[in-house]
Amino acid sequence: MSIFLFLILVAVVLGIIGVAVHGLFYLLVIGVVVLVVDLVYAAVRFRRGGRKHRIVR
Repeated sequence: MSIFLFLILVAVVLGIIGVAVHGLFYLLVIGVVVLVVDLVYAAVRFRRGGRKHRIVR
């Protein structure tokens, strides 16, 4: 979960820098790509579930 939050923070910071600084539009694009990859990662991870099935004897 901490990786997910860290990547969201990185995406937001890159996006803000990309918008604020003239000529660094590519940072905005990188921030958007990081955000999309992070959301896909979270969707795959949460869909699978974190539970491990144990065999009870």
